[in-house]
Amino acid sequence: MRASFSQGVAATYADSQRAMASDISRSRREFLRLALGATTASSAMFGYGTGSTVTPQRNPKVIVVTFGGGARDEETFMPDGQENIPHLMGELIPQSTFYTQVVNRGILGHYVATASLATGAYETFNNFAAVPPTNPTVFEYFRKDLKRPANDVWVVAPSNGFNRIGESGNRNFGPGFGANVVLPKRLLAAALSPGGSALYEHLLRDNYETPLYAPELSGSGLSLHDIAELLKISVADFTAHARSLSSPDELSVFIARQLMKQLAPSLLWVTLHDIDVAHSGSYSLYLEAIKRSDRLCADLWNAVGSNPEYAGRTSMFIMPDFGRDSDEAAGGNGFQHHRTGDALSRTTWMMALGAGIRQNFVVDRAVETTDLVPTLGARLRFSTGQSQGKPLVELV
Repeated sequence: MRASFSQGVAATYADSQRAMASDISRSRREFLRLALGATTASSAMFGYGTGSTVTPQRNPKVIVVTFGGGARDEETFMPDGQENIPHLMGELIPQSTFYTQVVNRGILGHYVATASLATGAYETFNNFAAVPPTNPTVFEYFRKDLKRPANDVWVVAPSNGFNRIGESGNRNFGPGFGANVVLPKRLLAAALSPGGSALYEHLLRDNYETPLYAPELSGSGLSLHDIAELLKISVADFTAHARSLSSPDELSVFIARQLMKQLAPSLLWVTLHDIDVAHSGSYSLYLEAIKRSDRLCADLWNAVGSNPEYAGRTSMFIMPDFGRDSDEAAGGNGFQHHRTGDALSRTTWMMALGAGIRQNFVVDRAVETTDLVPTLGARLRFSTGQSQGKPLVELV
C-alpha cells in the first residue's frame, strides 16, 4: 500500500510537470505568433511539424551557441521581456525553426549540462569535477566518422571548469579525436604581466555560481602563443582588444570570429556564460547579460553571412543549457538560481537557422536537449551511435 501510494504521488508530480512544460510551450508559441505577426509585412506562417528533407550542402558547416545560465520567459519571450531580445525576436527567430519545448532531464549544473548537450546523453558526473564527459562527444563522432583534422573542430568555453569538454573519457574515441578547446579567460590571464590584471577583472571572473571554486586544469592544450599564431593576432593586440570589451562573452565571441576568419572550422561550439551573473542576485546585471547575449548571437550570425567560407552553407543552433527558477517555486530563488528542478528550470527552447532549414516555423512538441547531437549527425552524415536522443525530424 505504501509503495503504491508513493508511486501515485510520483506519477501525479510527473503529470503536473508535463502539464506545466506544455503550458510554457503554448505561451511561447502565442507570444511569438503575436510578436512576429506584428513586426513582419505579412503574418508569420507557423507549422506543427512534419518532417523535412534537407538538401545536402557543399562543405556544410555548423555553429552551436549555448547559454550557460538560462533566461526566464518573463525576461525574454513574454511581452514585457521582448525588449531584452530585439535581435532574436526581430532578426533570428523569423529566419528559424523554433522549438518551444526543449526539456533537460539531467543534472542542472552548467558544465555537466553542457557536456550532456555535447554528447547527446545525460552525463552524471559532479558538475564541479575536473573530468571529461563519460560518453563520446559530437566532436569525436564528427572527426572520427568523417576523418576530419583537428583544426576543423573548435570549442570556445566560458571558464576553466570547461577545459575537459572537448574530449570524452571513452576509450573508443578519446584521446585523439576531440575538439580544440579555447578558454579565453585563461588566455587573457596568461597574456597579462604579474600584477597587471586589475584592468581586466571584469573579464577574468571564472564562475558566478561558486566563486571560491578553482578547477584543476589538466591536459596540454594550446598555449597562448599557439593560439596567437593560429588566429594571426599578436599577444599585445589581443590584450589591447580585450581591454575594450565589457564582458567575458564578448571576449569569447571575438575569439570565435577570429577562428572563423582564419581557420573556418566546420564545427564551432560557443558557450556563452554572462547570464549566469544572475547568481550574484543583481537583476539589473541579469537583464544586461540577456541583452548582450542577444546582440552577440546576432553578431555571430552576421559573421556567417559576411564570410564566404560560411555564407550559404552554415546552420546555426542556439539554445540555453536549462532554465531558471520561477518566483513562485518553493525552495527556489526566482531568477537568481536553478535549484528546484521544476518544469520552469527544465523547459527551455532551441532555434535552428541557416542552410536547408525552414524559416518562420514553430514546433510545439516536447523534445529533449539530448536530441541535438543526433540531429547534427543526421544533417552532416556522421554516426552518433552512443547518444540517447533522436534526430529532430523537422531538421533532417
